[in-house]
Amino acid sequence: MTTVSMTVNGRPMSGEAEGRTLLSSFLRETLELTGTHVGCDTGQCGACTVHVNGKSVKSCNMLAMEAEGAEVSTIEGQAEADGSLNAIQAAFQEHHGLQCGFCTPGMVMSAAALLKDNPRPSEAEVRKYLSGNLCRCTGYHNIVKAIMAASGQDVSAIAAE
Repeated sequence: MTTVSMTVNGRPMSGEAEGRTLLSSFLRETLELTGTHVGCDTGQCGACTVHVNGKSVKSCNMLAMEAEGAEVSTIEGQAEADGSLNAIQAAFQEHHGLQCGFCTPGMVMSAAALLKDNPRPSEAEVRKYLSGNLCRCTGYHNIVKAIMAASGQDVSAIAAE
């Protein structure tokens, strides 16, 4: 076992991990931050998406030890300082961008990365960016609307597919 230390959602955190421990498992089991979901364990579904040093990563494809000393942001760190929903979370709620909620943490984290890099993406850019995140419930239409709304764009013209 090795001690792994990182800053998670602005707070220094550490815990013991085996060399083979995935970042997703470390966050959920060791640091008890269970908002990061694990769906496939192969990087296909995107439910485990977090930010490491400002980059969007699928935490089931990264070892905890690789995040030693890193700045990690999880879904738990997305709310505003007063605990209210941030713009992306509020847009997901307002535009019904979630149903069962399993994919939602990964979708929100992916949306945050997209809007950081491209504050006013087109609908096609949102859809392309989300291609690494799977949702079994919504058909993506309302998720796309929510992300477009979070970017401050008019979503009334987005047609259902």
